[in-house]
Amino acid sequence: MNIFALFETRLREALEALTRSGALPAGLDLSRVLVEPPRDPSHGDLATNAALVLAKDARQNPKVLGEALAAELRRDPRIVEASVAGPGFLNLRLAPEIFQEVVRAVLRDGEAFGRGQMPGGPVNIEYVSANPTGPMHVGHGRGAVFGDALANLLAAAGRDVTREYYINDAGAQVDVLARSAFLRYREALGETITIPDGLYPGDYLKPVGEALAAAQGRALLDQPEATWLPLVRRFAIDAMMDMIRADLAAIGIRHDVFFSEATLQGAGGQGDNKVAALLDALREKGLVYEGRLPPPKGQLPEDWEDREQTLFRSTPFGDDVDRPLLKSDGSYTYFASDIAYHRDKWLRGASELIDVLGADHGGYVKRMQAAVTAVSDGQARLDVKLCQLVRLLRAGEPVKMSKRAGEFVTLREVIDEVGRDAIRFMMLYRKNDATLDFDLAKVVEQSKDNPVFYVQYGHARRHSVLRQAREAMPGEDVSRESLCADADLSVLTDPGEIEMMRLIAQYPRVLESAAAAHEPHRIAFYLYETASSLHSFWNKGKDLPQLRIVNPTDRKSTRARLALVEALGCVLASGLAVLGVSAPDEMR
Repeated sequence: MNIFALFETRLREALEALTRSGALPAGLDLSRVLVEPPRDPSHGDLATNAALVLAKDARQNPKVLGEALAAELRRDPRIVEASVAGPGFLNLRLAPEIFQEVVRAVLRDGEAFGRGQMPGGPVNIEYVSANPTGPMHVGHGRGAVFGDALANLLAAAGRDVTREYYINDAGAQVDVLARSAFLRYREALGETITIPDGLYPGDYLKPVGEALAAAQGRALLDQPEATWLPLVRRFAIDAMMDMIRADLAAIGIRHDVFFSEATLQGAGGQGDNKVAALLDALREKGLVYEGRLPPPKGQLPEDWEDREQTLFRSTPFGDDVDRPLLKSDGSYTYFASDIAYHRDKWLRGASELIDVLGADHGGYVKRMQAAVTAVSDGQARLDVKLCQLVRLLRAGEPVKMSKRAGEFVTLREVIDEVGRDAIRFMMLYRKNDATLDFDLAKVVEQSKDNPVFYVQYGHARRHSVLRQAREAMPGEDVSRESLCADADLSVLTDPGEIEMMRLIAQYPRVLESAAAAHEPHRIAFYLYETASSLHSFWNKGKDLPQLRIVNPTDRKSTRARLALVEALGCVLASGLAVLGVSAPDEMR
């Protein structure tokens, strides 16, 4: 039961009635009309901008239009008050029975409450895609958690979601990986090695070298690099991906597809050359030409060449300049491969593509959005979500680099120290495009200042209250089904109880709007506010016995409050599941 959708329908019916009466002209554009919570809850339960956004086209004063709309809405017995405020906003106060119906809907639907049928075709979300050259660091973790929560969010809203990881296994960096692993192979066979600059020095490659030695013995030592490099490269990439998959599993992340960059050009006989096919398709559209690019603004990069190049005509699709598709040696540019990869996603059926990338990819966004529009003839769209840096702290002080990785703190080290739930919730408790300070000491505190603890404690309190009720009222059926059937919710009249019901009623809209905006942090914020409402009411009950949730001498109020707490707990559990965070029955 989505009260915002319900009363948006009622609002449109009211506007149609005003049109039929001649009070409004026909054909008004209602696409900007919204029904949402008022900024100040004291103003009412719902607010709409209808009079404000329609007044100009209707050639009316927004306040006059608002009053006419309010009069029409007052005919509905479910609306007990409709008033115009400010420049034309209309505030609505609903009958208490509406919120009682919402609580019963949650008790009936459980954690499925609020899950929707969001329109739109299949969605492909590519996230993590860390180079398979070493362990994942905390920055990778932020993108991983964000992408996974966004996938959960869109799935909860009703979209068909594919979760994808792009394995960068075709560039020069994997040859560096192979040479680094070969050194560790020689080390495992008893040689004393020195790791030169330009190779990966981390200890994480020691097990790879040992495994390679166990598999190959000394067979590779006398072979030329051209012979051992492809074998070692494949071996090392597979080992790194096994490590990355294990790290992802430890934080509760899974992917449906692992796509190899090497397959884009048919490497190892794995299919057709998708990059060549892309260039052919672009040529057919007249989007490839030979030309010169103007020099970039500012200081010229050392590798810039003023030469005729094979270019993609990307500016008609919103890019700043046309883009090279071939390097001077005739090989494909990274951009050509990226276009081919996104074209492949679209050809596999995705109408909406989402890339979750690090903040250093800001210059990538406009060109790739242009490319997706071009290759799909406008049938697919790309949203790129950039995740800002993570500053890792302990009690306010920067954390030193990892011994294992040699250059950074690994994600697995942080998982082992603070746990999956703390990482996931706190990575999502700030918008993705804002820098995040992650304090290892604070995220394990058991206090209101630690959001993940506070929300999980709210869910645990749900079960604690039910346990108390069973102990204090033996034989009382406090199952969700029983509470849904006969709890008298009309006794829930305290402001704290009303606040909880209002927040529960907002959940479907929060879920829907967060999914539409691709912003899972909205769920985290909502959960904190909702858990806070429960904690506040619990504390009031300690001071005011008549507000205690469990009161064996007042069965009616006890059952009503148990129903309310159970409904709120279902919403907390549902939201935590979207974030990929556990909903514990008790806190230890």
